[in-house]
Amino acid sequence: MTGDAESDHLVNNDPLALVLGMLLDQQVPMEWAFKGPLRLVDRMGDSLDARRIAEFDPDDFSAMVREKPALHRYPGSMATRIQALCQHLVEEYDGDTAAIWRGVRNADVVFERLVALPGYGEEKARIFVAILAKRFSKTPKGWEAAAGVFSDQQPRSVADIDGPEALSRVRDWKKAQKAAGRSKSD
Repeated sequence: MTGDAESDHLVNNDPLALVLGMLLDQQVPMEWAFKGPLRLVDRMGDSLDARRIAEFDPDDFSAMVREKPALHRYPGSMATRIQALCQHLVEEYDGDTAAIWRGVRNADVVFERLVALPGYGEEKARIFVAILAKRFSKTPKGWEAAAGVFSDQQPRSVADIDGPEALSRVRDWKKAQKAAGRSKSD
């Protein structure tokens, strides 16, 4: 996804890193977004922990997110979103990110839980459902409907990226969609 083995390993093996990478995936290149969780780990000095992030002093956390290279194009607002998302995870799932989908048999429940995450909307939640199904074989009943168009075989989102060639296909498809005046949901 990122071209960096350590970043890719983290987002593929740590549910919080994956959720944060998806949160950061707006108005920046995908590689930059999904490298963010590893940068955050490096700056915090250990693994990601939703409770620790949620409890961080907001000014200190914002400074950490702003540190060069910044985690996002808009580091101040993204620092606030990251902390709000982690606070939600602590309040709703005792800090266990994977509890959003672990053992859930109905994809509509997963979708609603994702939409409820601060910084996530319907499209981001649909893409995330597709990521869970296509990349991690988490396919609760109705996942295709919950993922919408992102469940198809069209290389339209991060859910369809499993290497550099797939990233190029997604970029080419998005460029063609934009040139035709269509979105990735079309």
